[in-house]
Amino acid sequence: MERKKQKVVIAGGGSTYTAGIVTMLLENTDVFPIECIKLYDNNAERQEKVAKACEIIAREINPDVKFSWTTDPEEAFTDIDFVMAQIRVGLYALREQDEKIPLNHGVVGQETCGPGGIAYGLRTIGAVIEMIDYMEKYSPNAWMLNYSNPAAIVAEACRRLRPDSRIINICDMPVCLEEIFARILGLGSRKKFDVRYYGLNHFGWWTSIEDKEGNDLMPALKKYCAERGYEEFTPAGQHKESSWLDTMRAAKQLIEIEPETLPNTYLKYYLMQDETVEHADKNYTRANEIMDRREKDVFAECDRIVEAGTAKGTFFAASEHSQFIVELACALAFNTKERFLLIVPNNGAIENFDQDAMVEIPCIVGKDRVEPMSIGRIPTFQKGLMEQQVASEKLAVEAWIEQSYQKAWQSLTMNKTVPSAKVAKEILDDLIEANKEFWPPLN
Repeated sequence: MERKKQKVVIAGGGSTYTAGIVTMLLENTDVFPIECIKLYDNNAERQEKVAKACEIIAREINPDVKFSWTTDPEEAFTDIDFVMAQIRVGLYALREQDEKIPLNHGVVGQETCGPGGIAYGLRTIGAVIEMIDYMEKYSPNAWMLNYSNPAAIVAEACRRLRPDSRIINICDMPVCLEEIFARILGLGSRKKFDVRYYGLNHFGWWTSIEDKEGNDLMPALKKYCAERGYEEFTPAGQHKESSWLDTMRAAKQLIEIEPETLPNTYLKYYLMQDETVEHADKNYTRANEIMDRREKDVFAECDRIVEAGTAKGTFFAASEHSQFIVELACALAFNTKERFLLIVPNNGAIENFDQDAMVEIPCIVGKDRVEPMSIGRIPTFQKGLMEQQVASEKLAVEAWIEQSYQKAWQSLTMNKTVPSAKVAKEILDDLIEANKEFWPPLN
């Protein structure tokens, strides 16, 4: 049976990742047929730079796909099948504050973890809920695949505020790490093995990795990790920014703390807080690194493509980030019944954990449905860490809903990256000042 052509809107059209997603969609129309791609952003100037380059890419790769862009939500969300959302409220200027304000108080400064993640979450909740409402108004049968960070807080907000909406919150970090595992093992692709994993977004552990014949790959990966972390000694691994290489190396210490599993590298920010802060440059953080490299490179390349009138020779290409979101859309549309790590309500998947928690676990995805896999009971160490983190995330969402300063303070205090309620309050007050244009007033 011929597959129906899909209509896709990419929300956050001005993102530095947009060209990669557009390229991935255009190059894979044999498995995921596309009728049209629309870009949507509320920043017209930024989006137009990316969109004009993507228009040329679309024309050269697959001219049969209609391509357009808009800042009008009705135009964007009308008659579509999928929303691929990757918004960044406040852009990198606010990410810089998310990182630097906590560091100024001796606390981890990171965009999705700790106080910075909470700040980013309080900026993002309203925008994601607004997009869900647009989608449900103009295309009620569409799915939203949400990449927008911080995924854990956004997912909890969606559970509380739009529990019946057709949104799936996803993260490509486990996918990126699994591609590293595949290269370490010499397998070439994560598609060559199946995993079992549990946790929260940016807060989890692999418990099993087996090849398609059922052979256990964990011993080899654990041995490698114990010696080198997840650092790759390949061109793909060594061309990463220094901050990423540091994060990959940190897996060596993380596996010492919990040697029965393989850790998500973001656990570094919760279990190696003092070392992370000690080695951080308070004046030049990851946000500065991105603004000086990827952001400049992407927009310069967009300008080059537009000026040349061709995308020939471009470095824009499909990535793990774009591949994951296209494969998930394909599963929902065409019943491929693939396994994905998704952020979903626990509902008993982890027996001895909060039933209302948004957990990141393997799910089988078919036509318009997601079926979480059973995890069973988890150990005390992971359970305790996850309970503390879930409490922090839930309090952050309650703070946004109730416009509660008290709940926001409690959220920061509960977060494992913050040493005391006093420090939490000092950071919160600075974050309120930096985010006054984006947060609801906290009383």
